Amino acid sequence: MSAHILLINPNSSRATSDMMVAIARRAASGRMAVAVATAMRNPPMIVTPEQLTDAAAEVVEIGEKHDAGCRGIVVSAFGDPGLAALKQRLDIPVIGICEASMIEASLNGRKFGVATTTPELIEAIDNRARDLGVWPQYTGIRCTSGDPLALSAHPDRLLSALGEAVRQCIEEDGAEAVIIGGGPLGQAADELQPMFSTPIIAPIPSAIGRMLDLMRVAA
Repeated sequence: MSAHILLINPNSSRATSDMMVAIARRAASGRMAVAVATAMRNPPMIVTPEQLTDAAAEVVEIGEKHDAGCRGIVVSAFGDPGLAALKQRLDIPVIGICEASMIEASLNGRKFGVATTTPELIEAIDNRARDLGVWPQYTGIRCTSGDPLALSAHPDRLLSALGEAVRQCIEEDGAEAVIIGGGPLGQAADELQPMFSTPIIAPIPSAIGRMLDLMRVAA
């Protein structure tokens, strides 16, 4: 394949990969092709710390096998599994969607929160805010209730539940921007922005934008 960005879906759902790569290609808007690779050994949706940790190995394997046309890699799960190892091992830019969205959300000292469906990953997401040095601006996480897999199977319910979590981030926590925390939530992130005057940060477009910026600097 000619020059492209590789988006790695650490979840094993091909339907999720199709949704993610469609969002990524819209964000790239013809400036760079986007290919996608789907993990096969991980669950369809990563919802626990153990699954997040276990996902890293396959993400690294996929990343290390990138072809010659790959100009950069996006790790498209919100806990950024395998990101640190790939950054160390590869000589092309590697970006995680959590990393990119937190950097964007915190620009100019802006306070930001995260709305997501995975309460068991709160500590892992908190740790990303600490690792990225944006903890002082981080207002915390608001989660939807119930089983995240069941909720994701009903797009209307998912959108409503995430909308309530966003409202809590803004009205109760004082967030000035809200990240929709999860690669599989990419479609909902797109649909939520028109509902709020506060910026809603969609992680996949955030990562693609950051990747394209890094490529311009490198060029």
